[in-house]
Amino acid sequence: MNKLVPSLCLCLLSLAGIDLAHAAEGAPDAKVGELVTKALADYPGKDITLITVDYPPGAVDPVHRHDAHAVVYVLEGSIVMGVKGQPERTLNPGDTFYEGPNDIHTVGHNASKTKPAKFLVFMLKDAKKPILTPVN
Repeated sequence: MNKLVPSLCLCLLSLAGIDLAHAAEGAPDAKVGELVTKALADYPGKDITLITVDYPPGAVDPVHRHDAHAVVYVLEGSIVMGVKGQPERTLNPGDTFYEGPNDIHTVGHNASKTKPAKFLVFMLKDAKKPILTPVN
């Protein structure tokens, strides 16, 4: 009987992981609004981009990177952010979060299932790079 318990636990954990993955797939999408993109004449090949991100309740980002220096500033609600190798953080209005050009953004979601959240992101990036690149 004792040999069955570890196998059963692993099976249940695997099933729980599948359920969590499907829950994230069904989460509402974030809405991104580009406010400005400006080429920097004194930094050839670089631009600054400012975007807003609106997280509906329960919104979850896919794992991604920005290939940019990115600074997040929370305007309303609470969000959870994290990059690979660092602990995730819950951010509230007025809080900031930094991602470097080599960071992989592993955690990004609205901390609430009932209230929206909104934040600004300021990026310094290569002009030819997209704002967001999914990572598998």
